[in-house]
Amino acid sequence: MSASVHDSTAVSNTQSVISAAGANQVLEAGVAKASELGVPVVVAVVDAAGVLKAFLAMDGVPPVATRWAIDKAVTAASFRMPTHALADGVGGDPSVLASVMAQPHATLAPAGLPLVVDGVVVGAVGASGGTPEQDSVVANAAAEALSGP
Repeated sequence: MSASVHDSTAVSNTQSVISAAGANQVLEAGVAKASELGVPVVVAVVDAAGVLKAFLAMDGVPPVATRWAIDKAVTAASFRMPTHALADGVGGDPSVLASVMAQPHATLAPAGLPLVVDGVVVGAVGASGGTPEQDSVVANAAAEALSGP
């Protein structure tokens, strides 16, 4: 018997997640953009559950960029939105900010983007190591490699 997504008796459902090949495609596009900009960065790709799927730290990045890139990707996957949009959504409300920041690996720093295929979040990418603007350019290029411009 097959149960639909809306069937309250279903005991499981199917979820789309990024493949290893897709994660590597995203990673390579991010690294290529960073190289083009002349900025060493860390690019992290996680699956829809926030589990690390692909990762690369370019030579010369500060050690803290590693954690930040992963946190940006995990936040975007967990909240199903770009980290900059989450920051905008907090809107200075202390209780919302406290709730968001209480989540493990949560960050409001820009350059964390969900990876969306056919309207479904399959993972996320985070970039860190440059300025916030550079990190955002790298993350956008990485995400576009999977979903198209």
